[in-house]
Amino acid sequence: MIETMGHLFDPLTLAAMVAGIGLVALFQNGLAALGRAFFAIGPLCTADPSRDRDAARAAMLKIDQVAQLRGLSCTDRVKTANPFLTQAARKLANSDRIDLFERWAAQSLADRAQRHASARNAWLSIADAAPALGMAGTIIGLVGMFAAMDDPAALGPAMGLALLTTFYGVVIANIIAAPVAARLADLSERELAWQQEVIDGMLSIARREHAPVRRAAIREVA
Repeated sequence: MIETMGHLFDPLTLAAMVAGIGLVALFQNGLAALGRAFFAIGPLCTADPSRDRDAARAAMLKIDQVAQLRGLSCTDRVKTANPFLTQAARKLANSDRIDLFERWAAQSLADRAQRHASARNAWLSIADAAPALGMAGTIIGLVGMFAAMDDPAALGPAMGLALLTTFYGVVIANIIAAPVAARLADLSERELAWQQEVIDGMLSIARREHAPVRRAAIREVA
């Protein structure tokens, strides 16, 4: 078994496959998206949207209390470990108008969703390219076999190339790239959901705090 597994590892063939797949993904997505895709591997293993959501809900209760007691301008005093929530609380405290905060929030979530999509699409490109390049390697190996029919010693390496490229393509696509893309899609959906919940809560607080100001202004005009 160990000897068989040893035959499955050919550094040169694997390096050629990885290089070809990387070039295809680079041409399809660009350098920035490809770099973002590989940097996403870290959060892929450590991200916990459920934990972040629960922490955000607890922080929102504090922000609501601070807004009621001291006003919106003090909401950024609530300390949170999440950068998005900290930035949102700061924007809420410093925004003179609700529509400005709402515009920032919509743009921020849209930009975040676009970044998530670019990383996910890069992994999907890898998943699509790997089997195709594996099939190309298989064809090259078969051509080498037919060209060396009169030389039995050359048949083995050509057949090995034909089989290994297919194997590497299947492994890279179905065991690495596709699961990573699916995981990133799930994390993105859950993260954006709790962040939208935070924005909706902050907008509700802002509208409530600005309501007395609007009523006073109407009375003054009347």
